[in-house]
Amino acid sequence: GSGNPFREFLWSDDMADACVYLMENYSFKNLLDRTGHNEKDIVRNTHINIGTGSDITIRELAELVKKVVGFKGDIYFDASQPDGTFRKLLDVTKLTQLGWKYKMSLEEGIHKAFQHYIARN
Repeated sequence: GSGNPFREFLWSDDMADACVYLMENYSFKNLLDRTGHNEKDIVRNTHINIGTGSDITIRELAELVKKVVGFKGDIYFDASQPDGTFRKLLDVTKLTQLGWKYKMSLEEGIHKAFQHYIARN
């Protein structure tokens, strides 16, 4: 692809932390509508997006990886190949209003993953 599509990235530990945070700190009782519809509760507005709320292009990601690992070569993109969906970004307004925010920046996460790779090889 061209490297121009945008993507959002989230460190896996932050994903786990957000899930635990929501389970421990948020009551989902207000998501039930108990108005007697067929004597069953109707669940409404139940999703909560977990993410950073920010994105970068694939090209920018490649340049960031290049910087972190110290690669001195060139990066090439093949625009004759499809890019896929132009933008994948979650609206994390509900999550931030509930008091959670990610801790690991993308650059820190790439650095940590690279250090782990170096230590194992």
